[in-house]
Amino acid sequence: MQGESGVGESSEAVSQSPGASAGAASRTVFLSYASPDAAVANQVCQFLESHGVACWMAPRDVKPGAAYADAIVRAINEAGALVLVLSASAMASEHVSREVERAASKHKPVVAFRVDAARLSAELEYFLSRSQWIDVPALGMAGALVKLAEAVGKGPAASQANPGLDGGDSGGRASINQAVGTAGAAKRVVVAAAIVIVLGVGGVLGVRFWQSKHGERQTPVVAVISDKSIAVLPFADMSEKKDQEYFADGIAEEVLDRLAQVPGLKVIGRASSFQFRGKDSDPASIGTTLGVAYVLEGSVRKEGARVRVAAQLVETRSGAQRWSDRFDSDVVGMLQVQESIAIEIARALQIAVEVDTAPRSSIKSPEALDAYLRGLQSFDRQSRESSEAAVASFQQALALDSTFAPAAIGLAKAYTFIGNEGWLSTKVAFERARKTALLAQQLDPKSPSSHVRLAEIYVTHDWDWAGADRELNEALALGPRNSDWARIASQRAAAIGQWDEARQLGIEAVALDPLNPNVHMILGWSIYLHTGDFAEAEQSFRRGLQIAPKWGSGQYFLGEALMLQGHDELALAEFRKETSDDGHLEGSAMAYFAAGRKSESDAALAEAIRHNGTSWPSEIARVYAFRGEKDRAFEWLDRAFELRDEDLYVIKGDPLFKNLEGDPRYKAFLLKMNLPE
Repeated sequence: MQGESGVGESSEAVSQSPGASAGAASRTVFLSYASPDAAVANQVCQFLESHGVACWMAPRDVKPGAAYADAIVRAINEAGALVLVLSASAMASEHVSREVERAASKHKPVVAFRVDAARLSAELEYFLSRSQWIDVPALGMAGALVKLAEAVGKGPAASQANPGLDGGDSGGRASINQAVGTAGAAKRVVVAAAIVIVLGVGGVLGVRFWQSKHGERQTPVVAVISDKSIAVLPFADMSEKKDQEYFADGIAEEVLDRLAQVPGLKVIGRASSFQFRGKDSDPASIGTTLGVAYVLEGSVRKEGARVRVAAQLVETRSGAQRWSDRFDSDVVGMLQVQESIAIEIARALQIAVEVDTAPRSSIKSPEALDAYLRGLQSFDRQSRESSEAAVASFQQALALDSTFAPAAIGLAKAYTFIGNEGWLSTKVAFERARKTALLAQQLDPKSPSSHVRLAEIYVTHDWDWAGADRELNEALALGPRNSDWARIASQRAAAIGQWDEARQLGIEAVALDPLNPNVHMILGWSIYLHTGDFAEAEQSFRRGLQIAPKWGSGQYFLGEALMLQGHDELALAEFRKETSDDGHLEGSAMAYFAAGRKSESDAALAEAIRHNGTSWPSEIARVYAFRGEKDRAFEWLDRAFELRDEDLYVIKGDPLFKNLEGDPRYKAFLLKMNLPE
C-alpha cells in the first residue's frame, strides 16, 4: 500500500467490503490507519468481519473511478464508529488526523487501538480525550482484538445479533488463505490475530483500557482459544535406570507429528511444547502461554524389548482429565501405539479421522527405531557436534532398515540445517539433503514432510521459487499446515517480495509454535527488517533471545535492528556480545562506520574477511554495501552466489543493500537469482 490511508493514496480496491451488505452502512466500522500499519489494519479488519462487524478501509473499499477524498468523507459519514490504529506512524500522518477530526465533528464514536508506546501527539490527544483506548502491548494482539470486537459490538458499529462478539469458539475466526496454495483450505483455519507471546511460563494475559485524562482499568480479558487445540508435552521417562529420556521424547514427538496430520486440530510445535520439561507448570498456565485448550501428558517405561506408554488428555481451563489410556507393546509396535493415541485423542475431541488408519510408516528393526529416536534427541540440541551425531544416528537407522522413511526425513532436515549454518559446503550439504528428501518421498508418498523439506531446499539453496511453491502445495494436499510449513512459505514469500503474505505466514508460524525462537528470528529478519518495521524487528529478536539467549546470530540481528533505528552505540554493544562466527565482526564494522569511526570499521571488516570470507560472503557484501562501496559489494555478492550462500535468498528489500538498488548491476543480480525487480 502506498502513502497513507487518506487523501492521495493509490486505489487498488474492490467495490464492496466482504463484510458489508446493503442497508448495513450505519453499522460499518471505518478503519483509519497509516500505511506502515497496513498489516495490523488488515488483521483488525479480518477479525472484525469474521465476527460479523462490517469494515470500510482504503484502498480496498474505494470504488473504481471514485474520487478518493470523496470516498473517505462519505465512508466516515456513513460509518457507525471509527477504529483508529494508533501508532507513531498514525500520529505523523496528516491523513489520519483528518479522518479522526472528521469522525469527531460528526460525533462518531472513536476507538483507539494502540499498537505501540509512542507518546500521543497534542492534535490527536485533543480528539481522543474522551475516546475508548485499547492498549495492545498490555495484552498482545489476541485479547485486544476480542475486546475491540466487544467495544464496537456494544455501539451502533455492529449488529445486535452477533454471537461471535462474546469471545466464542473458533468458528468465527479469520481464515488466512493468501498463503502459497489453497488445497484443503476449509480444513486449515488460522487466526493470525490470535497470537499471544507470553515468554514467561505461567504468565497471564491482560488488557488495559485508557481514558486519556484518567487511569481507569477494566477487567482483564483472556484470549479466545479453540477447543480443537492441543500441545503434546514431553513424556516422562519411567524406566528403572532413568536412561530412556531420548526414547520417551521420541515417542512424544511421533505422537505430536501424527496429531498434526489430523485436519481441524491445532497442534503446537515441539519446540514450544518441550519448553515445559522439568517445569512445575499447571495446565492453566500452559494453556494460556501456548493458546491451547488441551495438553497431552504421558510416560514411557521401557524394559528390554517391551514398552508401556501411559497418556492422558487434560483440559487446560479446569485441569480435568478428558481421556486416558495405557498401551503395552514391543518396540517395533510403537508406531502403531502412536497412531492409536492420535486416533483416540481425535475422537475424544470429536474430530473425525480418516477411514484409513493404517500407520504411514512401519519399522522392521527395534535397533533402527532406537537409532532414529537418538537422532531426534541429538538434532534437537542444534549444535554442530549434535547435528553431526544426528546424521550418524539417522544413517544407522537407514542402514538397519532401508525402508524407514522418518529416518530419511530426519537426514534431510539435519543436512539442511548443517548447510544453513555453513558447517559443511552448502553444495554438498544441500545435495545430500535433496537426495534423502527424495528418498523419503519414495518410501512414504503420503507424507507431507518430505515435500516441506524439498521446499526449504528450493528456497534457501536453489532459489527456485516455483519449485518451492509446487512442493508447498503438495504438502498441503497431503496434510494440514504446521509451523514448519508456514515458516518456509513465509520465507519464500519474503524472498520474492510478497511482504503482506510473508508477514501473515510468519505470524501464523509463531502462533503454531510460540516458544520456538527460530520463528521469531526469521519473522524479524526476513520480514520486519526488510519492510522497514525496525522497532517490530527489534521486539521479535528480543522475544527470540528471551527464549534462547544463545541463539546463533541473535545478538547480531538485534544489533542490526538497533543500528537501523539510529542507536549506534546500543547496536555496537549487541554486536560485541555476538561470536565471531555469528556477526560480531561484521556488525561492529557497520556500527563503527555509522558512528563515523572509519578506521575502526576498516579494522573490523578486515578481520571479518579473514575469519568469515569463505563461510559468510553475503555478510561481507552487506558491510561493503552499507558503507557505500558498491564495487566491493558486488564483488562479494558474486562470491556469495558462487558458493550458494543461503542468506542470499533474502537479498530483495534487505536494508543493508539499500545503497545498491539504483545500480544496474543490482537489477542484473536479482535476475540471476530468478527474482522479480
